[in-house]
Amino acid sequence: MTSWLVSFFVLLSLGSSISAAVEPAGCKIRITDKGLEMLKAETLKFVEEELSNISMPEMKGDEGRFQYTITDVKIIELNLTHADLSFVPDVGLMFDVQNSSITLSFQRKILYWFFYDTGNINASAEGVNINTILNLVRDDEGRLKISNITCDANIHRMRAKFSGTLGRVYDFLASFLTTGMRFILNQQICPALDHAALVHVNSMLETIPVKTEVDDYIGIDYSLVDHPVLTSRSLDMHFRVRDTLTPSADVTSLMTTAVDPIISTYDRMVYFALSELFFDSGMFAYYRAGIFQMDINHERMSKDMEMLLRTTYFGTMMMMNPALVDAPFALHITVNSPPKTTIKTSGATVAVRAIVKVMVVPPGQAPVQLSSMTMETKFNAKVSVKEKRLSVHADLRRFKIFSNQSALESLALIPLQAPLKTMLQMSVVPLINNWTKRGIQIPLADGMELVEEVVEYHNGFIVIGANLHFSKGLRDMISQ
Repeated sequence: MTSWLVSFFVLLSLGSSISAAVEPAGCKIRITDKGLEMLKAETLKFVEEELSNISMPEMKGDEGRFQYTITDVKIIELNLTHADLSFVPDVGLMFDVQNSSITLSFQRKILYWFFYDTGNINASAEGVNINTILNLVRDDEGRLKISNITCDANIHRMRAKFSGTLGRVYDFLASFLTTGMRFILNQQICPALDHAALVHVNSMLETIPVKTEVDDYIGIDYSLVDHPVLTSRSLDMHFRVRDTLTPSADVTSLMTTAVDPIISTYDRMVYFALSELFFDSGMFAYYRAGIFQMDINHERMSKDMEMLLRTTYFGTMMMMNPALVDAPFALHITVNSPPKTTIKTSGATVAVRAIVKVMVVPPGQAPVQLSSMTMETKFNAKVSVKEKRLSVHADLRRFKIFSNQSALESLALIPLQAPLKTMLQMSVVPLINNWTKRGIQIPLADGMELVEEVVEYHNGFIVIGANLHFSKGLRDMISQ
């Protein structure tokens, strides 16, 4: 019944009503009542399938001159039209069915005096009421878990229609049989739903990794930092979502300036809120792994850029070794501090500070360093969601270089500012975007898609709102 929850954690879903967590959440996810309304139809199908699998025992007995055996009891139709799926504040979810019906069929074997009769019986259970409440908590490993289920099922009345030559004679037996069957069916409904929730759903939730590796340099911790928060309109969850390979001391340092994301709207079915901590943690891991460096050799450098470098450092080369004058140039760029994300209502930016070494590469000899300069850049970062992946497109916004040796050399570098910026924009930024367009997988199960996405920027975090579309039924999604 509640297995639709699995689809949100094969991950990666808050609001002003959320209580303070133990630590800032890197990601928050909200499922709204609008999301529940859509999920109700899928949940109803799943419940009908679970109840259809109910097996009822053989019934034997006698009543007066009647001896009977009832076998092959099957539920052939459920009409759970008056069903509702809703949030229970501070508790979990409620699935409520009122005034619905169930149709059954079973085989009869009846001995009356010297007459022996067999045949099929159709019965209908009417006034079916089922009320189920699931308690949602965070377990010790940080997963979402159903801790308890409260279920109450009641069938108001049941009717049976006998067929065959002695159908009218057996009508008075119908009341006796249906009373017994109604009692047994009442006893079967809740255990079936309990087993589906506490065994099947929890077992599947346990298979979802709390920590997963993205690549050789970064792993993501998807654990909940607190119990889910439920209101009458939403289910809010706080996820750690940070790099698992970053030392704890560095994580603490990153968290000191982290802003706790806030979601204050309910217009979409689901919301994802990502804080600056979410992005900074990942970039810190890559920085610590040493992958934020690259070489730009003369083949990737424009002729104008190489000529400008040769003119700027002509005197230096002549003083060091006149034979270097005709040697090819190369630039070695190394990021020397963790990039920092800043998110404001106007958009997101990433500040990067790097050391740029100007090298000449004489053929057959070791490279010779001519100069070292500091480069400070700021990138505009546009966040988008496509095919269940969160991607970032970067665009160079600001660029500044200055010498590490002297203010006089910094003045001499001014003519290099514009050409270097253009080279980065044309050579380096496309490489960055080609890497970041792969994106990060949003924790949705196969068969569930995001549609009508909207990205909003706030001070310190980004909120992505979207509606949901099912391309597969819940049963197909769960059985994968």
